[in-house]
Amino acid sequence: MNPKKSWKRPEGEAQAPDPQSLERIAVGLLARREHSRAELQHKLTMRDFGADDVEQLLDRLAAQKLQSDERFAAAYVRMRCGRGYGPQRIRAELRERGITPELIEQTFADQSDADTPSIDAIWGRKFAGHLPEDYRERARQMRFLQQRGFSTGDIYALFGRLGARDNE
Repeated sequence: MNPKKSWKRPEGEAQAPDPQSLERIAVGLLARREHSRAELQHKLTMRDFGADDVEQLLDRLAAQKLQSDERFAAAYVRMRCGRGYGPQRIRAELRERGITPELIEQTFADQSDADTPSIDAIWGRKFAGHLPEDYRERARQMRFLQQRGFSTGDIYALFGRLGARDNE
């Protein structure tokens, strides 16, 4: 059984981190997936690299277009939409990752409607088209959609359409 490697340097080591290793680690992280500037900064400072060194490196990586919050936000929105999450939840997750509200809104504006999940499709996939029989089941289905990140207005509109479909 292999113990997990710690991000922090062992307490006995007092030597300063090597600048080449800082860049190697940062580029390695970016090679695996896109990272926001805030995520990358957090991961590197957790590895005992100096804040000034990290800032200089992040500026250099952004200038070389190796790190881009715009590219990260677009990739993140595509990924989370593809997994069936709604816009409210995705916006909150992007804010947690250090993306500015302006960039979040720009990313959603640039995103085509074909890429965003339909609340009808998510509901149909989860509940197999079974309309709620009682208020308790309806509340459960609504909570699921709300936790997925869909607005209350969208949820009520969905159930309004479902009720109209049921009455036909």
